[in-house]
Amino acid sequence: MTKSVTVTYALWAMGGPLGLHHLYLGRDSHALLWMLTLGGFGVGWAREFFRIPAYVGEANRETVGGLRDSKRHPIARPPPVSIARFAGQISVGIYFGTVALIGLNSLSFFYLIVLPLCVGAGVHLVSSVGEQTTDLHKTLIACVITSPIFYGSTISPLPISIAASVTASQHRRFKTHPSSGSQQELGPRLYRLALVWLAFSAPLGYSIFHNTTATLYYLSDCVAALLDMFWFFPWLRSVVEYFLLLPYRILGAFTGWGPSEESWRKVLEILLTERSQREREALQMLSVNKEASMDEITHSYRELVKVWHPDHNPGSKMEESQKMFIQIQEAYETLLRGQKLEHRNK
Repeated sequence: MTKSVTVTYALWAMGGPLGLHHLYLGRDSHALLWMLTLGGFGVGWAREFFRIPAYVGEANRETVGGLRDSKRHPIARPPPVSIARFAGQISVGIYFGTVALIGLNSLSFFYLIVLPLCVGAGVHLVSSVGEQTTDLHKTLIACVITSPIFYGSTISPLPISIAASVTASQHRRFKTHPSSGSQQELGPRLYRLALVWLAFSAPLGYSIFHNTTATLYYLSDCVAALLDMFWFFPWLRSVVEYFLLLPYRILGAFTGWGPSEESWRKVLEILLTERSQREREALQMLSVNKEASMDEITHSYRELVKVWHPDHNPGSKMEESQKMFIQIQEAYETLLRGQKLEHRNK
């Protein structure tokens, strides 16, 4: 069936960040990329305003002709280099790696296997958008080789993504067969996309809800810091606070909760009175009980740092001391955030 430019623009406007227009055109890889990145972080979605006619033309040529015009796209000749695609590969690779760091960092061999595979998957997804693709095996090999060099570093997704993007660009090629997404039933296509989306979002969602209290601490600190910027304009602060709490007000309208300040405080009290699993682990790591004061926590933290500092444990104990030192630092920061929030609420 011939695709319409008008319908494509309408879907782009209504659900473009979710990839509805790409789903309509049978560009399932592009639709999946937009679902996972909300339209290429918004930039890609806006840029497509000028590219939609070309997308529709490609979809109609594949529907009518069935095969790519060999004179227009010679298979032996690689596609031209695209700076936008290369930048997208690096960005999405970093994004996938960051999501893995948040949701999957507790898995065994994370930095050796899990992280490079996640970064490689993000890079390959961008490489496979449209009529182009690349060699997945070589992209993943580049990730696996680069990852041990930056083992344990929080910035490791960046160099891994760069190495994978360079490898993917070197082995870019046109797809042997045109996309057949528009010729398949919509149900199976949506089913496959939903499975991939679930596999991507489930670990991240579990990590966020598993650490609900810690997440609220962080959000509370961010909101408080933002509102403090407007202390000299009380009316502007009230306006900003209103819009920040607008999602809660909408939720209250749908669930029947009252949007009053008192009900908001009750929700916060219920969520914040229960210590998260991370807080309990932090208390255990620093060998203090839940009634310990901040001075006691700081004292225990300093004593443990003296014992487990890597400089004090050379040789075979170096690796173990580094892990313990990092865990001690994270535990102290977790409890410190909790103490700050409690003082702010008093």
